[in-house]
Parts: sequence; C-alpha cells; structure tokens
Amino acid sequence: MTHRERVIAALDHRSTDRIPIALVCSGINAPAMRDLERYLGAHRGATVQQYLEPLIDIRHVGPDYTGPNPARGSDIWGVERSPVSYGNGAYEEIVCHPLADVRDPADLDRYPWPTTDWFDYGRFANDLRAAPDADYCLMISGGNPFETAWYMLGLERALEGLVSEPELVQAVLDRVTAFYVEHTVRQLEAADGLVDLVFTADDLGGQRGLLLSIKLWERHIRPCHEALNRTIHQFGARVIYHSDGAIGSIAERLADAGIDVLQALQFDAEGMDPADLKGRLGHRIGFEGGISVQSTLPFGTPDDVRREVRDRITVLGAGGGYILGPSHAIQAGTPPENVVAMFDEASRPITSA
Repeated sequence: MTHRERVIAALDHRSTDRIPIALVCSGINAPAMRDLERYLGAHRGATVQQYLEPLIDIRHVGPDYTGPNPARGSDIWGVERSPVSYGNGAYEEIVCHPLADVRDPADLDRYPWPTTDWFDYGRFANDLRAAPDADYCLMISGGNPFETAWYMLGLERALEGLVSEPELVQAVLDRVTAFYVEHTVRQLEAADGLVDLVFTADDLGGQRGLLLSIKLWERHIRPCHEALNRTIHQFGARVIYHSDGAIGSIAERLADAGIDVLQALQFDAEGMDPADLKGRLGHRIGFEGGISVQSTLPFGTPDDVRREVRDRITVLGAGGGYILGPSHAIQAGTPPENVVAMFDEASRPITSA
C-alpha cells in the first residue's frame, strides 16, 4: 500500500498491510536525534532520514509565510519566546503575553491582529501540483484557538478569565477562531482535494484531570472547534485533534463536536486507558499516538517498547482506526535502541490469523 492508502484504509476501518505510523505533534528532540543518528549509522548504516522515510505515512504541509517580519523572538500573534535550557538542549518558553494587561474588550480593536494575507496560498497550490506527495497522506495545520488565546493572555489569566471576565476571553477566542477558520479554508481551497487531514489542538488535560470544567469548555471552547470542524468537513478532510493529559471524561464530547481522530493518547495520565477509549469510541473515531514518551520510551527496555507497541496495535488497531506514534516529542536521553524498537515493531507486516 502507499502511505496515503494505508492511512485512509485504517481510518475507514479497513485492513492494511501494516499499521500506519506517524509523528503527529511529536518528533525527535535535537539531542535524541543526534543519539539516534549515531546509533543508526553504527548499527544500520543509515541516516535517520533514510530510516524513517519509508516508515512515516503522514506528511505535514502548508503555505509559506510571506508577511512582515515579527520582532525578534515573536510570532505572528505577538507572543514572545526565549530559549530555556534543559541541559543539552532548550525549549522556547513564553516570556511575554501581549494581551496580559488588556482589560476592556474594546481595546482589542487596536491590537495588530494577523491576517491570512500574510501567507502564500497560491504558491502552496502550485507546489502541491508541481511535485505532489501523492504517495503520502498530507496534513495541514488548522489551529489551536484556546491555546493561542492563552498564549496571548497568559494561562492563569485566561483560565480565571473564563469565570471573572468571560467577555474579554471570548472576544479573544472569537478573533483567533476567525483567523484559523479563514486560514484553513484558504489552505484547503488551494490544496483542492490533495489534503486528507487537518491538525487542530487545544490541550485540555493535566496529569490527573481536566484543566477546566466541562461546563466552561462547552460554553467557550467547544464552539471554536465546532466551527473549525464544520469547515474542514465541508472540504472532505478529516480532523485530527490533539490534547495531552487526562481527557477521558471529555472524549465523547470531542467526538460529538466533530473530531475524527483523537491524537496524543497520554496513557500515563490518570484514567486514560486504551481499551476503555477503544470500547467507547472506536466505532466513531480513530486514534493516533499512544506510545509513551513519559515512561516506556525513555525508561523502558527495547522489549518493553515492543510489548507496548504490540499491545496498542492489538487494542487500538482492532478492526482498524489506529495510527501508531509516540504520545509526544521523543525527549533528550531516550535510548536510541528504544526508538528503533518502536519503529521496527510497528512496521512489521500484519498477517491474517
């Protein structure tokens, strides 16, 4: 099967030659990548790219940004980040929330909001047609409304504001969502049927439960995603939605809101169980991720990793509907032999009983 055929068949709950594999909202951090490069060179005579190229079935694409250059360290929303070291690498952490001091929703009219005119959708369309990755399942980014809103307001301010100043938070959410809906429409129009998946996100869970009440999610955040999901479905694409954490209590509502694939699957979080999710929702949605970057990959043995891969395929892949991948970015210090064990085991052909 081609990469695209494999993903589409799995999400249609049809049989595949092997389980689809992806790195959605994940990847391999730079120190772990260097370790993996050395390991593969010594043991397989291959680079990471040569090793992964035939295995990864989903490819992320999107238009080039051609707008004004943001200030140093800023993104198009005006959110400023700075590298914070974790030893042999660094994460870009937010150091300035540009709407942190805004109190009146009317003041938002004076803020320099981004526009979709800052992206080159024409070139995106031409690039897809000139050299289409027809062999791959193509995915674009649709947006993360609540996360973008709290990046601008600050997390504590945004969460408290849902109760204490809901008009302000809602006004930010509305503007952010409008941008993401338009951006998604323009990408899908340009792609003209070549894109199968649209990645959306909003982290709703921590290690032990939801970050906010279901009532607040229903009132303020669900409508943002329903608007995005309706737009995506109008173009015949599927929604692959990311949330870390303990989100089992809201999983059905996410499906009701229109997601097609639940992504990340942090089974180390409280109440997250693959058999439970598959039993409740396997007939309605697909799943992507699920191999633990919190415990098994960094701290297990290669045999532990292989067992977890087989278990996820057996449970989540029963009857189709599963794309295997790490639950998030593979972190520094993860043994490269564990990373290879994950991909090697996942790429084994599926044989009929």
